[in-house]
Amino acid sequence: MSGISNYYCSILKNCCETQNLTQAKKLHCIIIKTVDNPETFLLNNLINSYIKLHNFGYARNVFDKIPRPNIFSWNTILSAYSKSGHISKMQEVFSLMPRKDGVSWNLNISGYASHGRCDEALKAYKLMIRDGLGSLNRITFSTMLILSSNKGWIELGRQIHGQITKTGFMSYVFVGSPLVDMYAKSGLICDARRVFFELPERNVVIHNTMIMAFLRCGMVDVAGHLFSHMPEKDSISWTTMITGLKQNGLEEDAIDLFRIMMLEGLAVDQFTFGSILTACGALLALKEGKQIHAFTVKTNHVDNVFVGSALVDMYSKCRSITYAAKVFKRMTYKNVVTWTSMVVGFGQNGYSEEAIQIVCEMQRNGIEPDEFTLGSAISSCANLASFEEGGQFHAQALVSGLVSFITVANALVTLYGKCGSIGDSHRMFNEMKIKDEVSWTALVSGYAQFGKANETIGLFGEMLANGLQPDGVTFIGILSACSRAGLVKEGHHYFESMIETYGIKPMVDHYTCMIDLLSRAGRLEEAKDFIEKMPCQPDAIGWATLLSSCRSRGNIEIGRWAAKYLQELDPENPASYVLLSSMYASRGLWDEVAQLRRRMRDKGVKKEPGFSWIKYKNKVHIFSSDDKSSPFLDQIHKELAELNLKMIDEGYVPDVSSVLHDVEESEKIKMLNHHSERLAIVFGLLFVPPSLPIRVVKNLRVCGDCHNATKIISKITQREILVRDAVRYHLFKDGKCSCGDFW
Repeated sequence: MSGISNYYCSILKNCCETQNLTQAKKLHCIIIKTVDNPETFLLNNLINSYIKLHNFGYARNVFDKIPRPNIFSWNTILSAYSKSGHISKMQEVFSLMPRKDGVSWNLNISGYASHGRCDEALKAYKLMIRDGLGSLNRITFSTMLILSSNKGWIELGRQIHGQITKTGFMSYVFVGSPLVDMYAKSGLICDARRVFFELPERNVVIHNTMIMAFLRCGMVDVAGHLFSHMPEKDSISWTTMITGLKQNGLEEDAIDLFRIMMLEGLAVDQFTFGSILTACGALLALKEGKQIHAFTVKTNHVDNVFVGSALVDMYSKCRSITYAAKVFKRMTYKNVVTWTSMVVGFGQNGYSEEAIQIVCEMQRNGIEPDEFTLGSAISSCANLASFEEGGQFHAQALVSGLVSFITVANALVTLYGKCGSIGDSHRMFNEMKIKDEVSWTALVSGYAQFGKANETIGLFGEMLANGLQPDGVTFIGILSACSRAGLVKEGHHYFESMIETYGIKPMVDHYTCMIDLLSRAGRLEEAKDFIEKMPCQPDAIGWATLLSSCRSRGNIEIGRWAAKYLQELDPENPASYVLLSSMYASRGLWDEVAQLRRRMRDKGVKKEPGFSWIKYKNKVHIFSSDDKSSPFLDQIHKELAELNLKMIDEGYVPDVSSVLHDVEESEKIKMLNHHSERLAIVFGLLFVPPSLPIRVVKNLRVCGDCHNATKIISKITQREILVRDAVRYHLFKDGKCSCGDFW
């Protein structure tokens, strides 16, 4: 090699390091003008420089003008096309090569494999073998083992294992590591173990691979033993062990191991932080999570997008959504995982509106949602019963093709179920090509919330017939359906079946469903007996459910018993006071009502105000009986007064038993007229087009008077009115309610 060629090559190297394409072009011009017959070595460097500067056209022009390209020239241009995904160009160059070596074949195979052309990669590998085993090398075997592992081609992997042994490459750790990994990913841990221990030399990389394999198969103790006996450990060894412990549900052990890693003074990377923060989130270990957050700041990892996303996720799971939002806001770079973490965090912490806003902001920043983002956004719409926005995300899922992902499809089934459009929910379910337990449970829960007990039971039977196993959530759906339809015998059957047939240990929610089942059916003594035999105490919802039924049935004795336990369990919960007050008020026991109110005032307990909201033109309109802020209130009151006259003509008689104030009858009727759901319904009558149903959401249970009034309103106005209260859906149509007056 001449001195001038060496000089030009050094300048080209500098151009690549500084990514200066213009300077490289200028140097190219100088070479053309000053060097009559440039050496192939120089031209090869020029080709390589253009490739590194991402100008494949210039690289090919230089290559085509080499009078006698050597094997390095061919492999250089072949490498460019192989790595960049220009497969047709790669095929063209490979076919024109007068001679091929192992590098050429490997570039051809890896080009196919790394760009999803796996069948062609396998075909190229077979042609390489026919060309002669002399070309095979450790890179060939490593590439094909990784391909076999990724595609699950275990028989091919075994054949390659045989060829590795035959050609004498079994002693190479570079080959042994992907071979161990392939067997482990295929669940053949014994084969992986045998390969590992048969290797004549084992370095830290293959130890890490074997530890990961054991952990992936749940063999935590074996992995721990191998880890503790490693002759040498690096940061990846520790991170692998920490990640594996976390993935096997041993988050506390993962945190303990992380502490030891810190004491050893080992470097921590983004993957270590990601795993340990996830473990903190799973344990709700906010204190430890904050300490690790401080450590990420100290080690300058806090700006890493992977670490930042893990911090957002950890704080969200620990219910510290304010901290999560602060971390998110301070991040200089956010990818789709970061945005999704924030969307999920808001959604899981009850900030559904904020979750939807984040998705919109994400798209304004030019980042398109993936299936997890979209699924979470749709779930937030479901929590808000926001039919319109949910429909917009559905359209987006159709356009982007993300609707084919089961995460998105399941969220849509849930969305339409929670928005009261059970027909749309079932239609979405039928369109799904693949259905899992979550899909069936979403549909079962949708029908259950709508009070369609027979349909719910039928779907549950179909789910079992399709070979799918119900989980605890599925049984909450089926038990609540039985409860809302008064199917006591069936409810008992499913509760016992859950325990005896499916081995599911009842949670508090299952016991609450059974309390609800017995209480709604008026079997208050049985409900009390059931509670006394429970292995755990009911939660606040369970006691409130029993107390509510005592109020409806006028059973003061059991009502006082339930109220006593509810006040002990949750002294700040107003339900016990309100429901007991209602029971006393219905009997005219105003002294007891006054006494309860004094106790509430003394303890600082406040009754939760009733709110109802309705969405119109992408804006949520919220109503409460005491709030006068709505600019449409005068119109609503005028329309309501006219509607009341028509209701009376239809036989409406106000039920004042739910008014807990010792006031005149006329004042009680006025209070009923101003209940939040009635204001929201009249708003809907004024502004929602007649062709659309009126959809109202209420934070509390619909009272008996409003339920009766809404039935009559639906008959007078010939409108469908859908009310989702704290318990279930009510579809009012032609003077009837879908709940059959059993709620």
